[in-house]
Amino acid sequence: MYARDHAVIATPIGPVRVEGDDGVLVSVRIGEGSPAPGTAAAVRAAIAQLEAWFAGARQDFNLPLAPLPTPRGTTLRHAMMAIPFGETLSYGALARIAGSSARAIGQICANNPLPIVVPCHRVLADGGRLGNYSGGDGPKTKSWLLEHERRLSGRTLL
Repeated sequence: MYARDHAVIATPIGPVRVEGDDGVLVSVRIGEGSPAPGTAAAVRAAIAQLEAWFAGARQDFNLPLAPLPTPRGTTLRHAMMAIPFGETLSYGALARIAGSSARAIGQICANNPLPIVVPCHRVLADGGRLGNYSGGDGPKTKSWLLEHERRLSGRTLL
């Protein structure tokens, strides 16, 4: 169990709350809280990197993340994190890359405690459909995140 600290920042998709301690980032929650500063090292680092990401000055994250409970979950998290900024993959395509199933990818996305940092928004349903999103306002938030990356990367997302 972590002695958690938290901070909340205002973003274009609503408040974003980050929780962690000096060693690791534990969660990112979209749509929760009123602006508040954090003092723990991982929380401060996450806030700085998220603000830079929203400003278009950062495309990826370099943060110490809380470990997942299983090695398989860690493998799937890393596969999701390998999807480049401004690109997308279907659940099935990511499953093939990770040696898994589309259902397992859907579960890791649905239970992702670190949205944006672990970019589950880059995983789409077949045919380029948005599919679900567990953060903020669901698919509306996912669409905003993808459009943000499209604008900055100049890519056309499928």
